Amino acid sequence: MADSSKILLSGEENGEQIKIDPSVLEVILGIAAEKIDGVAGMRGSLKSGLNWVLGREDRGKGVSVSVDEHKKLVADVYVYLNSGVNVPVVATKLQKALKAQLVQMTDLELKAINVHVVGLVFPEDEKNAEEVTSELFPEDKDK
Repeated sequence: MADSSKILLSGEENGEQIKIDPSVLEVILGIAAEKIDGVAGMRGSLKSGLNWVLGREDRGKGVSVSVDEHKKLVADVYVYLNSGVNVPVVATKLQKALKAQLVQMTDLELKAINVHVVGLVFPEDEKNAEEVTSELFPEDKDK
C-alpha cells in the first residue's frame, strides 16, 4: 500500500516513480518566501521553537503544504511583513515567486497559495527584540 503522505511523481518514459515528502516542499517554499522584499520573517511553531533552542534551523517554518480532495497541492504561508509595505503587492509577489520556485525545482504546480499575514514588524520592535535577546544568559559581573 502506498504511503499517502508522500507526493508521487511518475516518469513518463519508463514508469519510474519519485516520492516527495511534503516537508521538502515546505522547505523549498520557506526559503523562497524569506527572500521576498517586505517579508520580515516566517511564523514559527512549537517544533521550530524547540529546534531554535537546540541550535537547529527550521527552514520550512511558516509554510504548510497539503493535498486537497482533488489531489491538488495547496500551500498556506504564514508571514510577518515589514511595516509600511503594500500588503497586497507583497502577497502577490510571494504567490508568484513560490509558484515559480516549486515548478522550477519539482515540476509540481500549486492549485492555491494562501498568504496569511500574521503581523507587522516595526523598526523599533526589531531593535527592542535584539536588545532583549542579545543577553539571554548574561554573565555574572560579580565574579
